[in-house]
Amino acid sequence: MTSSASTSPVPAPAETVSAAHRAGRFWPESWWRLVDMKIGIIPLPLYVILAILLVVLVQEGEVKPDGPTMIAVLVMGGFTCAEIGKRLPVLRNIGAGAIFATFIPSALVYYKLIPPQMEKAIFDFTKFTNFLYIYIATIIVGSILGMDRDVLVKGFLKIFAPLAAGSVVAAIVGTLVGTALGLGSYKTFFFIVVPIMAGGVGEGAIPLSIGYAAILGQQQGVVFAQVLPPVMLGSLTAIIFSGTLNYVGKRYPDLTGEGRLQPGHEGMEASDAQARSEAARGQIDAATIGAAGLTAITLYLLGVIAHHLVGLPAPVAMLFLAVFAKLGSAVSPHLQAGGFVVYKFVQVSMTYPLLFAIGVALTPWNELMAAFTLVNLITIVSTVSTLMVTGFFVGRALGMYPIETAIVNACHSGQGGTGDVAILTAANRMALMPFAQIATRIGGALTVTGTIIAMKWIGV
Repeated sequence: MTSSASTSPVPAPAETVSAAHRAGRFWPESWWRLVDMKIGIIPLPLYVILAILLVVLVQEGEVKPDGPTMIAVLVMGGFTCAEIGKRLPVLRNIGAGAIFATFIPSALVYYKLIPPQMEKAIFDFTKFTNFLYIYIATIIVGSILGMDRDVLVKGFLKIFAPLAAGSVVAAIVGTLVGTALGLGSYKTFFFIVVPIMAGGVGEGAIPLSIGYAAILGQQQGVVFAQVLPPVMLGSLTAIIFSGTLNYVGKRYPDLTGEGRLQPGHEGMEASDAQARSEAARGQIDAATIGAAGLTAITLYLLGVIAHHLVGLPAPVAMLFLAVFAKLGSAVSPHLQAGGFVVYKFVQVSMTYPLLFAIGVALTPWNELMAAFTLVNLITIVSTVSTLMVTGFFVGRALGMYPIETAIVNACHSGQGGTGDVAILTAANRMALMPFAQIATRIGGALTVTGTIIAMKWIGV
């Protein structure tokens, strides 16, 4: 006869049940929560694995400028630096993420804190892939295709007024400030104020230094070393001020369109809603997204051809081609929605890695530090702030959102396309990239051309 005691289940100890319960809770639910914790876009466990892998690759000398390795390096570096900036009190409100993602790697290179093989790999990848222009192409095309037609037409016509007014007033104020501080009007205007608004390094400081050197009978390298620091410090100032305006816009929402240049239109928000709606219905498939990305690349290559034919900078030519495609209904609404999805993906995933690459390959820390004298700093800050303040009030008088026009004007004092990315990232206004390109490329080209003519006319 079997006793009841032998057939009854023996209760497990409370500790065993608790441990088993905790184990069951950790896998997979708690693990999933850990995976959903991110540094930028990188899941935390993946971040740790990538960090270990990169250390091993450096030790083995296997850091190459190939796509997979550079994606890992730039994503790790960019989002790590940005995360540091975003967690700092006060500074996080003025665009510290973009500032840190650009200037921390520049300092690391200068102080030899990045392994030489990694530095060379990043430099080669940035130079030979030219992925800065892939980024700009997708941002411009996606933002233009997502704009309301009226916003596009009226915005492009109106933006020249605050830009021109800001340039003239900033040139006057900056020159007067520098002269009052003992720099002299000639040096202040030609070697500090003008370089700030020249359109960056490649399209600004280099042609400016070539023109100056020919007129003054000096070596181009010597002149370039003089005009480069104001370009970089002016861009840094614009980044900080634009990040501050983003904070101001949150406090005073009536001053900003959150990326829209004019009131009364939904602009990018309408495209965002359309893209989300079509994605939810499964209408934006992978093929459409790929076609939209290829459309951006095609327009950029057409811009390159236009540059060779008429001399217009490729990003500007691409910008106008995208505008014509939008206004002429050459792109279907479905493909436009796909273009906006590409735009959002690139904005979220590529911005900080791109800034990290720019910091390593294109931002010399010693040149930036060379501009940090009190007199230079006051003159540069006066110039950039006047440019933005003028844009603020002129834009408001013309019925545009003043914060947006001030930020577009800030791009006129940025470090070319790289500066536009950093400024608009700090301001959280990437939808303004088409207008930023007008300020940088067209405004910079007019500034350089007019200044060289003026110097030659003065004959100094």
